[in-house]
Amino acid sequence: MKKDKKIDKEKDFKEEDLAQEETTQTTEDQTETSNSQEDSDETEAEKEGESMEGEQQQDPLEEAQQQIAVLKDQLLRTVAEFENYKKRTIREKTELILNGGQKTITAILPVLDDFERAVADKSEDASAIKEGMEMIFKKFIKSLEGMGVKKVEALDQDFNTDFHEAVAMVPGMGDDKKGKVIDCLQTGYMMNDKVIRHAKVAVAQ
Repeated sequence: MKKDKKIDKEKDFKEEDLAQEETTQTTEDQTETSNSQEDSDETEAEKEGESMEGEQQQDPLEEAQQQIAVLKDQLLRTVAEFENYKKRTIREKTELILNGGQKTITAILPVLDDFERAVADKSEDASAIKEGMEMIFKKFIKSLEGMGVKKVEALDQDFNTDFHEAVAMVPGMGDDKKGKVIDCLQTGYMMNDKVIRHAKVAVAQ
């Protein structure tokens, strides 16, 4: 009986040792598996990090290329618009040079018609002829005013080099006339507030 008990105890000890060894082995296997998984995760993380770094290195270049493409497109459009503007400006300038006087001629053609009728008139009445000439003259002045042309005021005005050209100085006219225009030898004209011909005047000293 004692032997049987001893054998049973030895069996129990062996079984416990085997169970402990299996537990230890399982723990080691789990540890190795965990370490292997961690190593795999770290490797994948490193690969992802390298991939992201590569993308980050490429992004500025791609962005710069896109900006260059946009700027190039804008430049080409601007150049094309400027070329069109130059062509249009040259065409308008040419038309203005060739046909710029059309408005003026059209405005004075009615006055020319009146002159033709006056010349064709066989009347010898001096007063009628004079009256007709005055009407044509007034009509012509009105046509000029319609184009922005008006006379330069000169007689009895203070001499002003912006509007007047002194062709004679007349002494002994008195202090109240000194520096004033006392005679207009040729009428001056302005167009749209710009002097196109100075009035030739005589000025009192």
